Amino acid sequence: MKILYAVQATGNGHISRAAEIIPLLQKYGDVDVMLSGNNAHLPVQLPVKYKSKGVSLFYKHGGELNYKRMLKQINPFQLWRDIKNLPVETYDLVINDFDFVTAMACKRKKVFSVQIGHQASFQYPESPRPAKTDRLGEYVLQHFAPASHYIGLHFQPYHPQILPPIIGESIRTSMPTHQEHITVYLAQYGIDELMRQFKSLTHLKFHIFSAEVSKQEQKNNCTLFPLGKESFSHSMIHSQGIITGGGFETPAEALFLGKKIISIPIKGQYEQHCNAEALKSLGAKVLYDIDIHFGAEVDQYFDGTANTEIPENLFWSNQRIVDEFMNLALIAKQKHHNQDTPLPGATLLEGLINTNFPSASSAINIMP
Repeated sequence: MKILYAVQATGNGHISRAAEIIPLLQKYGDVDVMLSGNNAHLPVQLPVKYKSKGVSLFYKHGGELNYKRMLKQINPFQLWRDIKNLPVETYDLVINDFDFVTAMACKRKKVFSVQIGHQASFQYPESPRPAKTDRLGEYVLQHFAPASHYIGLHFQPYHPQILPPIIGESIRTSMPTHQEHITVYLAQYGIDELMRQFKSLTHLKFHIFSAEVSKQEQKNNCTLFPLGKESFSHSMIHSQGIITGGGFETPAEALFLGKKIISIPIKGQYEQHCNAEALKSLGAKVLYDIDIHFGAEVDQYFDGTANTEIPENLFWSNQRIVDEFMNLALIAKQKHHNQDTPLPGATLLEGLINTNFPSASSAINIMP
């Protein structure tokens, strides 16, 4: 089976998830990667065959989405060429982790695709939403990367087509401890703003991770770190808790480790506000801004007590998640095409083998 896995490279969560999923997918066949977007801070170590600048998200230091910068970096002519040139029709299965280019290519060429990931869970009304619905945000989640079928990942199984989170093996095999420091990753705020807030809480220690930091250094009660998956995971594993945005992957890992969580969803990013609603029910504290009450809120929440334990049945092995995903995906493909499909684990999909698979020289490669 030839599989195309499309990764949205806005932020780091999609890339981290792909790094865990793709080796497990390779037992089902050959996997090529389409990488779309240019706003991730982690190194990409994936079998990337196609690249596009796609559509990326950018933030202002105040925590809001920077729509002007987002629009400025889009080249509509190049975007259209990328959509036309991506050979989705030559693959037996297209898996899309919220990439616009691949979604549009499949739609244009009428190719079956499955969206995997956290965003896919919002195709189902059972996934938590805030009391006030953001119509634009809801529309983006529903229509930004349309697919033939949707298999979501979420904190809890709100729907039969929603699976547990993918948790990295480094987290799964770790030995967590409860040390004094609090791990901080708030991509929407600048390092100066964060330092103003945390240095006043002199009785607490913070590990602050930021793209603005080039080397580790100590400033008062704060240790500043450049972004790095290993160093961040190590800090979180041994922390008393984390302060982070309203994303999905980092809170999921913190829940797995039994850490306390303060979530500050990015203003104007509806998905993160939906996540905040889900996290509230799991014992996390949700704040909507860094204001004059922030220090007192942090001090009160991190009072030295442990977090409520999360039932183990909320987490599966990554292999089990991928196997269940492939089972659901191939059943959906069978129904879509109204034909027999081999069970997961088969090396090929009968009747769907292409002999005109593109050579490496024909691959689009937009980003430098």
